[in-house]
Amino acid sequence: MPVPDSVRLAMPAEAVDVARLQRRAWGANPVMARALGEISADETVRAWHEAITKPPLAHLRVLVAQASGMIVGFAVTGPSNDPDAAPTDGLIAEFVVDEDSVEAGHSSRLINAAVDTLRADGYEVATIWLPSDADEKRQFLVECGWATDGAHREVGPEEGDDAGALKLLRMHTDIKKD
Repeated sequence: MPVPDSVRLAMPAEAVDVARLQRRAWGANPVMARALGEISADETVRAWHEAITKPPLAHLRVLVAQASGMIVGFAVTGPSNDPDAAPTDGLIAEFVVDEDSVEAGHSSRLINAAVDTLRADGYEVATIWLPSDADEKRQFLVECGWATDGAHREVGPEEGDDAGALKLLRMHTDIKKD
């Protein structure tokens, strides 16, 4: 019997799949690819295994989207650590769906599950940081009811590095329980 498409909490053995998806997604961006060069694939798997089995925060969750028994996406939810965050602001710290699976509805299932998870954990606002050039992901989130909130930041490179920084913008949506 085929496994239905779904989103659920990640299991420890799926750390390999989550790491693979993250490395593939990050590898598409030059700044993020440089960060990946500083950590081995094995270290990435160990970090994800730790996040799944012993999260550093009580509300940190790693969710996976699966299709036909394969992991095709993942999201990480938890409290926002932004300096301007209210205690009721949650964060989707990672949101990755395999490029070949984006059109199959997995993005929608995953974002809805991430929002539901944040809501169940007591958050009233969900936030996510996106690269400023992630037009398709931003459009997807706008269609789901998200909006930019004017916050932006740059990450990397280190001082003296001329490779360029990654420009990020923050999006948010109200997730209060009705």
